[in-house]
Parts: sequence; C-alpha cells; structure tokens
Amino acid sequence: MLHDPNQMTLFPKLPDDALEEMKQFGTEIELKIGDVLFSEGDSNYHFCVVLEGQIEVTKQVGVETQVLVVHRRGDFMGELSMLTGSNAIANAYAIAPSRVLQIDIETFRHMLIKCSPIADVILTAMAGRTKEVQAQLRQQEKMAALGKMSAGLAHELNNPGAAAKRAASLLCENFQNLQTLALQLNLVSKEQVKFITDIQAQATQHAIHSPKLDPLTCSDKEDEVTEWLEDHDINNSWKFAPTFVNAGLDIEKLDTLADNVPIDCLEHVLKWLDATLSSFGLIHEIEQSTTRISELVKAIKGYSYMDQAPLQEIDIHDGIENTLLILHHCLKKGIIVNREFDRTLPKICVYAGELNQVWTNLIDNAIYAMKGKGDLTIRTYRENNCLVVEITDTGAGIPPAIQSRIFEPFFTTKEVGKGTGLGLEIAYRIIVNKHHGDIHFESQPGNTCFRVRLPISAVNRSCQGVSE
Repeated sequence: MLHDPNQMTLFPKLPDDALEEMKQFGTEIELKIGDVLFSEGDSNYHFCVVLEGQIEVTKQVGVETQVLVVHRRGDFMGELSMLTGSNAIANAYAIAPSRVLQIDIETFRHMLIKCSPIADVILTAMAGRTKEVQAQLRQQEKMAALGKMSAGLAHELNNPGAAAKRAASLLCENFQNLQTLALQLNLVSKEQVKFITDIQAQATQHAIHSPKLDPLTCSDKEDEVTEWLEDHDINNSWKFAPTFVNAGLDIEKLDTLADNVPIDCLEHVLKWLDATLSSFGLIHEIEQSTTRISELVKAIKGYSYMDQAPLQEIDIHDGIENTLLILHHCLKKGIIVNREFDRTLPKICVYAGELNQVWTNLIDNAIYAMKGKGDLTIRTYRENNCLVVEITDTGAGIPPAIQSRIFEPFFTTKEVGKGTGLGLEIAYRIIVNKHHGDIHFESQPGNTCFRVRLPISAVNRSCQGVSE
C-alpha cells in the first residue's frame, strides 16, 4: 500500500519501543465508542498518544463538522496546544474501543528534554501539522463563508424574482380585461376620451414618483374613496379604492371625472382606469424587480472580480459597496449603515478579490458583535501616503484581556461552531503580507473600530509592472 509522504510527515507514528518508554510519563485511560477525549475550547488539555483503537479529530466550521484525521496506534495529538498554552482547537472522540496515554503539560515538557528521539518526531510533526491544518481550515472558512453568502443571495434573488413572476401573472389577467373595457369606451366622445387619458397619465406619474402615504392616512383616504364609489353605485368599490388612492385620485378628482363623462359610462371608465393604473403599477414592479436582480448579479461579479486579473486598479468604494450588497440579507434586519466616504481618493492597485474577503470578514464580525441590530459606520480617508478604511460597530466590544490575541490563528470570540478563528487571521495576512499595509483596532463597549491602511504608491507600482 502506498503512503502519501506528506501524510507520513504530518502524522508520524511512534514506534513500539517509544510507546513503552513513554508509559512511565503518563496515565492510560480507556474509551468506549463515542467517548470524548477532548472538545474544542477545552483548557484542561493533555498530550495524548493512541495505544489502541481509533480516535477521530474533527473541527466545527459553521454548521459543518470537518474531519481532520483519524488517529490509530502510535499516533499522537495535543502537542501544539500544550506548548503554546492555548485551548484545544478541535474535538476528539473514540470511534472504536480505545486506550490512550495522557501526559500533563509539565511532564510533557520534561519528556521532550529527556527523550530527544521522541522530541525530534514530535517537533517535526508540529511544524507540518500547523501549516497543513491552517491551509485546510482556511479553505473550509472560505467555503463556509461562500455557503453563507450564497444562501443569503438566494434569498435576496428569490424576493424580486417571485415579485416579478406574480406581477407578470396579474398583468396577463389585466390585459385580458382591458380588451373588453377598451371597447366599452367607444360610447364616449373624443374629447371625453382625451380628458380620461389625461387623468390616467397624471395618475400614473403620481403613482410612480410621489412618496407613499403613511398607513393611517392611506386607510382614511381609501375609506373616503370607497364611500364615494358606493354613492355612485359602483360595484366592488373596495377593490378600486387602493389603486385610486395610490394614484392620487381623491374624491375631488373623482368628482371632476364624474362631471365630464356620461353618467351611464362612469362605471366603465372607472373600471378602465383601475385596470390601466394597475397594469402600469405591475409593469413598474417588474422593472424594479428585474433591476434589483441585475444589481445583485452585477455585485456578485464585481465582488468576485470574475474574468479579471487578480491584481488590478480599483476604486476601493466599489468593493465595499459590493460587499454590503452581498451581505444585505444580514444588514436589513436592524443595522443602519453609515457611509462616510471620501470619493476623491485615488484608485489603487490591489488583489481585489482577496481584499473583498477582508471587508466581508470585518463587516460580518461587526454584524455578529451587534447581534444584528446597531450602527455600522464605514469611513474612508487619506492619511499621508495611505488610504484608510475604518469599519466601526456599536457592539459589545472586545474584552481587553483577549485583545492581544485577536489576530492569532484559530483564536475566536464566537461560540463553538460559529467560526474557526481564521477570519481575522486571513484579513491580517491579506493586508499585511500581501498588500504591505497594516490593520489595527480599538475597542470598548459600544464602539469597536477596525482600521485598515493600504499604502497607495507601493501597490500602484505593482500595477505598473515594477517589482517590489
């Protein structure tokens, strides 16, 4: 059977003689199927060596449980957390009856000093595992974020899509009625037809361009119009009232209309007006819905920079706006977005797709911190030779005790399963390593501000083909 050389480096097995030697340093425990060896976030953590059985190690990424590895006899785990003093970054449990050797932190460090052959194996594996697990979880973080955004976009696209479909269906019904109603208008004179069509044109413009009435005022006016229609013996008057009020046809204008058309034609004229105004309203609704769909598709393409080079000159505000549109489903439930943009800022040359990951991570974290309700302020300005983007939220803030660890890999303030702790680490790597900028934050309850600085000249030289 062939073995992946990388897998052998990342997960080397300790030989039997080493296992025997290590038993003097630890305590053996037995696990039944399903027993938990350790859980993500545990601080009471041990170095563990599998003596018998199978231990599965998993990581919760969003709603998905990602299997990292299955350990068998001679495999070990926990060395990284033991040496760094951090909590467990994954979960481990038995998937077969197992025996595990547990060694506490002080004894583990003593063992590394005393037993150099074992230390060589463990320390070599540590370097490889850290790099591999980070790469794997970064990919999972991106896929989880993509899945989350896709679900939100599906919802955002479904709303205007469903509205356009419903409006088109009603429009078909209206046009069938209009054919009959139009024939009935032959009973009025040309002058009266012109008068009616003028009212229709004015009412259509009013319906499209005038501000909507508040619900109470609208209800009062509908009652007035309904009463007027009933006084003029118009059947189903309650159906016409909302359309007429929306189009600005109050009782005064209806009186004018009644004075200028034959009394026996009034009902036909009102039905025709209702059908045409409703049709124009439905057409406008379809136009708005399809425009919204086009805007979302444009934002998706702009967000991902499809069919464009990775390094390109952009207006920084375009990426921020596209990100806000992509995350609209999270923002619309109670977050007020304040834009304080300096539109005179120059375009800069960046890895646009990756920079949008930064905005996504920072804005998504702000939404989480505010629990979906609060003020999100995004400010841009120039500071010497840097372009600065500030993202400020009114959430609970980051406790001072953990602020120094915010950009560490795997460190997260979110609940288990809500994040991998790689979002800010990814943001740091993209800004600092890839764009030679910096990212800092200030936080207190009710005011957390992440400040991203991007050097203008350095990144622009890259677009001009000058090596850095």
